[in-house]
Amino acid sequence: MEISDVSKNLSQQTERELDRRLGRLLRKNPSYRHLDQDEQDLILDILEKYKKKRRRGIKISDYSIRKDTYKLYQKRLELGLSTNDLDKIKELLNSLKD
Repeated sequence: MEISDVSKNLSQQTERELDRRLGRLLRKNPSYRHLDQDEQDLILDILEKYKKKRRRGIKISDYSIRKDTYKLYQKRLELGLSTNDLDKIKELLNSLKD
């Protein structure tokens, strides 16, 4: 499953369908599969924040994505994230923009 599969028809997806697709992406995509459960939970927490904004009709801005990826970048050594992991996470967050 690719990122484009998750983000296509994003405005017409239900919350349950989006959760299912994101979970499948994290489990099956080689870019995310190697992350441990704590790192996957961290990504899902960030995505949950964006889903709440989406439910209220607020579009996801570049600023909020940059802010969240910067926080991850600051904690990358503590979390064990490589720069490649950070790039993939940023790509996933950017795919959720409308």
